[in-house]
Amino acid sequence: MPRPLSAEEKYTMMTTQPIPSLVTRMAVPGVISMLVTSIYNMADTFFIGQLNNTSATGAISIVFPLMTIIQALGFFLGHGSGNTISRQLGKKDIADASRTAATGFFGACLLGLVFAAGGLLFLPQLMRLLGSTETILPYAQEYARYILIGAPWMMASIVLNVQMRFQGNAVFSMVGISFGAVLNIALDPLFIHLLGMGVSGAAVATIISQAFSFLLLFGGTFRGGNIRLRLRDFSPDMAHLKPIALGGLPSLCRQALGSVATIMMNVAARSYGGITPADIDAAVAAIGIVNRMMQFCASAIIGFGQGFQPVCGFNYGAKLFGRVRKAFMFTLRVMFAAMLVISAVGLTVTDTVMFWFTQDPAVMAFGALTLRLQCAVFPIQAIVFSGNMMMQTIGMAGRASLLSMARNGVCFIPVILILPPLFGALGVQMAQACADVLAFCLAVPLVIPVLNMLKRREEETAK
Repeated sequence: MPRPLSAEEKYTMMTTQPIPSLVTRMAVPGVISMLVTSIYNMADTFFIGQLNNTSATGAISIVFPLMTIIQALGFFLGHGSGNTISRQLGKKDIADASRTAATGFFGACLLGLVFAAGGLLFLPQLMRLLGSTETILPYAQEYARYILIGAPWMMASIVLNVQMRFQGNAVFSMVGISFGAVLNIALDPLFIHLLGMGVSGAAVATIISQAFSFLLLFGGTFRGGNIRLRLRDFSPDMAHLKPIALGGLPSLCRQALGSVATIMMNVAARSYGGITPADIDAAVAAIGIVNRMMQFCASAIIGFGQGFQPVCGFNYGAKLFGRVRKAFMFTLRVMFAAMLVISAVGLTVTDTVMFWFTQDPAVMAFGALTLRLQCAVFPIQAIVFSGNMMMQTIGMAGRASLLSMARNGVCFIPVILILPPLFGALGVQMAQACADVLAFCLAVPLVIPVLNMLKRREEETAK
């Protein structure tokens, strides 16, 4: 591992190094950690799929939005504190950055405990709300019970991961997340198959792996130039909660609406996915597989964007607006090119990918068309991802929140309510692709004025 940089060295690097090499250097650990995380998110689906039990596979689809909510709350506090920290470090305000970091971290621990208690208390009702059928319900409760137990350290791990990235220490976050991911992949077959725990084994493997990630990430806060987390710095006052809330709101909207979108897809699949219970379970299972696959495809792109965010925050705080604009344009071009390649590959190997996760012909048929439609429009989401990250990092919470709500909320909810009643199962399959097209149409007029604003400020600063 390279020698940790001091705070002054990080500031110099962020504000002077050429943009392409800087963003790429910051992005590599993020891409790796996001890919590895997505792989171990898919590991549960893969190993449970080997049980040849469509209802058990469907349970992963049902619990997926619950995990998304846990992630949403973690990213809310992580990005909210991380965005603020990067700007504070850009201004060289180390003391306030420490208070922001402690508030985000300890807040996540407390929120995770409350969330776990509420979820366990109303577990059956929660699973039905998430779209479970009666045949899937027992498996969904098994899986969700352990996931809820691990919610406190899952949320806290996300906060630590994000805060380290925004401090310019992406390597530390990559090591912590990657170790947990590899451990999860190793433990899944042990608990699911060798110990015969089935769906419960997948959840136990997940929370054990997340606990190890948490310990490694927390230990990383004592290394090099990372901000130390001290309970005495915990400052739940408006001066610190407000910027965290505003900075994290776009992430909360994006992740929470992603959960809402998945729930609505599950409910639509339950209502329009087929006639027999077996067909309905197949549709729900297929939706879960496609969601995990598209999350995997997006993970590398989001990881690259994570390399852009600390560069954006540092330079915006230092009033180097030209570097912010150049970093955004570089990030957008790389994202679009990568997503174009992913789309082409995805359209080519769709049937093979579905076969990896299930041998049920009904699940394969429903999922293959859904996956093709989403791959076809995937590249145009580059401006949605990059634009949201830029506006969130520079503190434009309103625009960033609107854009973050577009793909899975503002555009998706009307589509999922309209298309399935009109087209039945096909309406469910095409809903996300149609929402992606509408989100692109919203992103363009939101992003262009921000780029123009950065150009004006650059010219004013030069004068």
